[in-house]
Amino acid sequence: MAAVVFIVIVFAAASSGAIFKPGEWYERLDKPSWTPPKWAFPVVWTILYLFIGYAGWLVWTTAGWSLPMAIWTLQIIVNALWSYFFFGMRRMDLALVDVAVLWLSVAFFILAAWPVAPLASLLFVPYLVWVSAAAALNYSVRRLNPEA
Repeated sequence: MAAVVFIVIVFAAASSGAIFKPGEWYERLDKPSWTPPKWAFPVVWTILYLFIGYAGWLVWTTAGWSLPMAIWTLQIIVNALWSYFFFGMRRMDLALVDVAVLWLSVAFFILAAWPVAPLASLLFVPYLVWVSAAAALNYSVRRLNPEA
């Protein structure tokens, strides 16, 4: 039953990206040359969401409601908000704050989950790498488009 709950939570967070899509506004923005191709985002995020859900389930089944679980909950909420801020509100500044909080919550989860479920921590390492790239991209797009 707990696995189903984590699937639903992760699906709900992932739905944010489907609801608040890049669209024409994003296409018109200047982007750095190192921007990943469009196809990479759904592929990478699908894998990451599987890791995120499994990591949360591992911590839950090992430690229940605990500090790592609280951090996991924070990161999934902050994760879901990014698309709303960036694409929905078109507020790259708020999205940048959001992605900084996301980065910190992912890093803190890695540290907090290690004693409870080391595999859960390891599953978050690629997530931290991707969020680092996303933060750099968010920052770069904002710098290249100060009027947007």
